[in-house]
Amino acid sequence: MALTGTYVPSKAEWVRKQVEQYEGSGGEKANTLPGTKYPIVVVTSVGAKSGNLRKNPVMRVERDGAYLAVASKGGAPDNPEWYYNFVAHPEVEVQDGAEPHLYKARILDGDERADWWEHAVATWPTYASYQEKTDREIPLFLLERA
Repeated sequence: MALTGTYVPSKAEWVRKQVEQYEGSGGEKANTLPGTKYPIVVVTSVGAKSGNLRKNPVMRVERDGAYLAVASKGGAPDNPEWYYNFVAHPEVEVQDGAEPHLYKARILDGDERADWWEHAVATWPTYASYQEKTDREIPLFLLERA
């Protein structure tokens, strides 16, 4: 069952454009982080306060059919807005290619977090520099097929 609600596009123009191009092409276009060769997926979540659907391109960190959503916000001192959506409404959709699928998000800690963090940094080394920029431990959400 798909998420329902009113889709409200991001305030950030680059996010709106990337999501529109990605979804409109079934993942054939706009499927990398702008200016890089690193792949992304589009994650749809339900707004923590508004209940509206929100869509964000996130780095494609996948293993054995599960995805990792890294709440790095480029090493900013605060979490991205979607972090609060995931906490309030853990059912999300992940689109990796043509079709979105329903997943459940859960925050990682301990050894499981350490293992996935290592995988995230191996997938996209910039995550390590993001962690160096901030005093907060960057939250990791494991997205598992519902």
